[in-house]
Amino acid sequence: MLSFRNGASVVAPGPGTEADAACVLEPALEPAPAPPPGPATGAHTVDDAILDSAARTVVDLGVGRLTVAEVARRAGVSRPTVYRRWSGMEEVLAALLTREILHIADDLPHVARDRADLVHHVVDITWQIGGHAVLHTVLHQSPDVFRTYVLTRLGASQRALIDVLTAHIAHLQRLGEVRRGDPEQLATMVLLMAQSAMQSAGIVAPILDPQALSGELAHALNGYLAP
Repeated sequence: MLSFRNGASVVAPGPGTEADAACVLEPALEPAPAPPPGPATGAHTVDDAILDSAARTVVDLGVGRLTVAEVARRAGVSRPTVYRRWSGMEEVLAALLTREILHIADDLPHVARDRADLVHHVVDITWQIGGHAVLHTVLHQSPDVFRTYVLTRLGASQRALIDVLTAHIAHLQRLGEVRRGDPEQLATMVLLMAQSAMQSAGIVAPILDPQALSGELAHALNGYLAP
């Protein structure tokens, strides 16, 4: 799997299937039972400990009780230690959301085998983000915060996702798997389509259950990218 921080091996190819059928994944719309782990590799820094503490606080107590004092206590550091890194909890929360989205995005393969493979991973990551313990809690308890830091501004996580999608799309264009066009613009539209599906999943649930929504998202992405 590709890591935005340290790189990794290419995902092992699986059996070929029809483009849309290969991408139907059931979204995980319920939060995970435990807070997410910290960084999988490298030294565990003070920054990591603070963000891990913020993640546990969000899941255990909710966004409304996320305070510098509580995060510092759980991380085993002083409040000035937190303030030396971030000006307040809004910045801590923004950094946490960015980190968790980038961890999920690390699951994208280094090179997509074909269009169906890319669509499969986009759908999968969409529901991983929607079902992630921290992200799910913030989305449902503080939707304005989630929209600000994830959906309504082009932050570090969105930029990283666009960059890696751009590389995949450019590669698949050379293989004739994706239509012609500016790969960065196509990647941005793919991200917008996936974000819209994730944000609206609960609203349309009476009409599109999780499996149906996954199938329709895959169909839309495949149709948009097809030559």
